Amino acid sequence: MDIRRRPPKPPVNPNRFLDNRSPPPPSDDDDIDRNRSPPPKASDALPLPLYLTNAVFFTLFFSVAYYLLHRWRDKIRYNTPLHVVTITELGAIVALIASFIYLLGFFGIDFVQSFISRADSSDSDRDFEDHHRLVTCPPIVAKLPNPEPPLPEEDEEIVKSVLDGVVPSYSLESRLGDCKRAASIRREALQRLTGRSIEGLPLDGFDYDSILGQCCEMPVGYVQIPVGIAGPLLLDGYEYSVPMATTEGCLVASTNRGCKAMYVSGGATSTVLKDGMTRAPVVRFASARRASELKFFLESPENFETLAVVFNRSSRFARLQSVMCTLAGKNAYVRFSCSTGDAMGMNMVSKGVQNVLEFLTEDFPDMDVIGISGNFCSDKKPAAVNWIEGRGKSVVCEAVIRGETVNKVLKTSVASLVELNMLKNLTGSAIAGSLGGFNAHASNIVSAVFLATGQDPAQNVESSQCITMMEAINDGKDIHISVTMPSIEVGTVGGGTQLASQSACLNLLGVKGASKEAPGMNSRRLATIVAGAVLAGELSLMSAIAAGQLVKSHMKYNRSSRDITGATTTTTT
Repeated sequence: MDIRRRPPKPPVNPNRFLDNRSPPPPSDDDDIDRNRSPPPKASDALPLPLYLTNAVFFTLFFSVAYYLLHRWRDKIRYNTPLHVVTITELGAIVALIASFIYLLGFFGIDFVQSFISRADSSDSDRDFEDHHRLVTCPPIVAKLPNPEPPLPEEDEEIVKSVLDGVVPSYSLESRLGDCKRAASIRREALQRLTGRSIEGLPLDGFDYDSILGQCCEMPVGYVQIPVGIAGPLLLDGYEYSVPMATTEGCLVASTNRGCKAMYVSGGATSTVLKDGMTRAPVVRFASARRASELKFFLESPENFETLAVVFNRSSRFARLQSVMCTLAGKNAYVRFSCSTGDAMGMNMVSKGVQNVLEFLTEDFPDMDVIGISGNFCSDKKPAAVNWIEGRGKSVVCEAVIRGETVNKVLKTSVASLVELNMLKNLTGSAIAGSLGGFNAHASNIVSAVFLATGQDPAQNVESSQCITMMEAINDGKDIHISVTMPSIEVGTVGGGTQLASQSACLNLLGVKGASKEAPGMNSRRLATIVAGAVLAGELSLMSAIAAGQLVKSHMKYNRSSRDITGATTTTTT
């Protein structure tokens, strides 16, 4: 048998498409490829063309889904049990499942097969194009600006697994057992996924173990907020240096000026009017009459002791104070209030409420618990119930500022302050329809102190509810100023208060951790410090507005003259 060796093909010129020369003539292999029959398709077994079959099942799926949702809504509206189904509904459910299985298994077959066919027919062309690209084109490498040091090889593999979806990002801490390493890997995966650098977001210098399971999930770094000190704040005979975490120029300086004016006038005094965290579940009955029976039961003095025993089992610090119930038709909203020691207490009161709800099912088995929170609490939302009834610590703080101090330190007059407060904080806020916003900028100080001491920043919403009052006394020579804040929600244990920086700020105020003298004393003192700082801030800002100095001071202290035209564009302020 004569086996003839095919003469070697001439070498391929990698630049043949660049110099407009004709491609080489087709070879015998090309003829074989053209004569090869296409592979059979799985869709050939279908009775209809693939696109028509897909359209039928697609239409069937959404039509049946719409029908079932419509029937579900009618059952809820007419209190029909959802598990009771008719023959038609049963058939619709079967059709829904069948169409879903088809779409899941067969939708897109035509696309996949056409992709495979194109891949088989273009192998040789793609090989040549890859070779041509390697020979004639410079390599293109995606680079992030200012790349961070490369990760170890083992961590690189984990980053690839995260990007491929093999390893969930949220599980890195539990898989690796090293919170700092998990944050570093997640950070690198995030940058590669988005193509954007977060170099300005620091990673080192933070204890990631301290936030695991209590403060933040899936961390990639931490935000730096400068902390300034206002004071000394002379309050109830004690001096406090108040830490304020803020990025707003003038805020610390203005509060500090208010502290000075109060200090030289003898300081301020405060009173905690009420101390009780609230939680209000919503429950539903078959009738409004039945819901009213629950209301009478809960608000009856004879039942309070029993409810208190059940509620107080949740914690050695939780002590039920009151129960208030209101109705909306056949729905009952029950507002529980309890003391929580030095903790802010949301989790504590929620556990106590859960105990009471389980106890009530014995006497009210038809009670349907819709939610542990029905917004009658009311948490992280401006609400009249907090403004009137209070939530957390209700505090009033007052001071008498001598007229001489008003003139020399605050650069204004008693009469101007009183008039401005009436027209701005009282009348202006009333015209705006404000809810608990009868003040100049209480939330500024509350937010700054909250961030510095590890409080929940979102609770600034109700904690900043405040009314500022000013009145000329001693024949108009001096001014009496007060702030009344009915819902300051703070704690000195739990949550962010355990972080190193926030714990240091609490220690600076002398309220770190739980009080050894009496449960709740540290958190109540922190609430009075917040109110005292708000009083100082209100006094200084109102004086600046009355003296026409607001714009001038902000232009001086709240505008940077630093040239940032050459700074990186990867971060914004």
